[in-house]
Amino acid sequence: MGANVPRVRVEAEIRPTEDPEKVKQAVLNVFIPDRIRIEEYGEYRLLVAEADSLRSLERLHQLLRQDRILDAARRHMTRGVEKGFLVFKLNKQVALVGHVSFVDMDSEAPMGPITFIVEWDKPEEVVDWLAPPTRMGRPIYEKPRPDAS
Repeated sequence: MGANVPRVRVEAEIRPTEDPEKVKQAVLNVFIPDRIRIEEYGEYRLLVAEADSLRSLERLHQLLRQDRILDAARRHMTRGVEKGFLVFKLNKQVALVGHVSFVDMDSEAPMGPITFIVEWDKPEEVVDWLAPPTRMGRPIYEKPRPDAS
C-alpha cells in the first residue's frame, strides 16, 4: 500500500442534469491535474483527474488559507488517513465558486462530492502541509510541500 512517489486522483460524478464543463471547472478550481478525462459507464459518468506530484494540491493549499478553514480541514483530513492513503471529500458546488467546504457523507453534497485520493507512503505529512495545526486560527508552523525537491 502507498507509493514512494505521490499519486493524486480526484473523482467527481457528472450527474445527468450537470454541465460537464462546470464539473471540470469545479475540480480545476481546487486541483491542478496532469491528466483529466471523463469515464462513461452507461448513464453514469465520472470525471477523473490525476497527478503525479503533490504540486497538484497547491491550489487547495492556498484556498484553505484564504477561506480560513485550516482547523476544519485538519479534522476532516486526519480522519481520512490510512496506511499509504489520504482520502477526503469536498462539496462540488462550493468548489465551483472557488471555495472549499468538506463533506463527511455524500448526502451533504446534493450534486455529489469531489473525492480526493492521495496515495503516498506519508499521508500524515500531506495533512501537516495542507492543514497544519493552528493556535487562535493561525498556523503554528508552515511546512514546505513534502515532495518538493
